[in-house]
Amino acid sequence: MTLQVGCLSFKQPYAGLVLDGVKSIETRWRPLLSTMENCTLAIHIAQKDWEAEQWRDILTHTLGMSQMQIEELLASGDRFGRGVVAGLVEVGETWCCSDNVPEKDLRELEKAAVLTGLTEKHLTQLSNPRWLKEPLYARGHKDIWTVDIPVQLLPPA
Repeated sequence: MTLQVGCLSFKQPYAGLVLDGVKSIETRWRPLLSTMENCTLAIHIAQKDWEAEQWRDILTHTLGMSQMQIEELLASGDRFGRGVVAGLVEVGETWCCSDNVPEKDLRELEKAAVLTGLTEKHLTQLSNPRWLKEPLYARGHKDIWTVDIPVQLLPPA
């Protein structure tokens, strides 16, 4: 028996940050996740890393994490390696971040997204992150794709 769900590839460290509950807002230039509202989404860990390092500044300066805490978080995110479906999240509302969001609210959104420069991006609320019991090896795809997860890999409810 399997659970069939939509799946989206995330580069590291963002895949791990989502599944470890640090990142609760996903950002895209288009409303990719809007059709997934109120659905479960599988998180696939891509082979490549995110190229920019602004996430590290947010973890250090905004969230106040030490270098040791960051390294532990990165190790947690890499527990299953790359090229795998690693976990599940619930998808919430998607909205476009306008350029008139008050500065204080924008800083909170950046903290939740672990990313700066959110204006004009589509933001999607993510909740209830959970790691699978074991990784499911799968080739990533562009955009949202469908994956069948064996029920024995599902985390406890």
